[in-house]
Amino acid sequence: MRRLRTLSEAECYLRCYGGTDESVKVFRIERPELREVRLTGERLRRLFEQRLDLREQGVAA
Repeated sequence: MRRLRTLSEAECYLRCYGGTDESVKVFRIERPELREVRLTGERLRRLFEQRLDLREQGVAA
């Protein structure tokens, strides 16, 4: 099937779901702000090295 033109998002929505219905409403739910935790790459690398060192000590024992 050959298309004459590209459909817009609104036209695609209408084709898939039909016309608008006043019984459907969209609400945006605001999420509470999470405590910001900054884990830098350097801090992550040090923690990883510590885990590796502990693992090597366990293998040597």
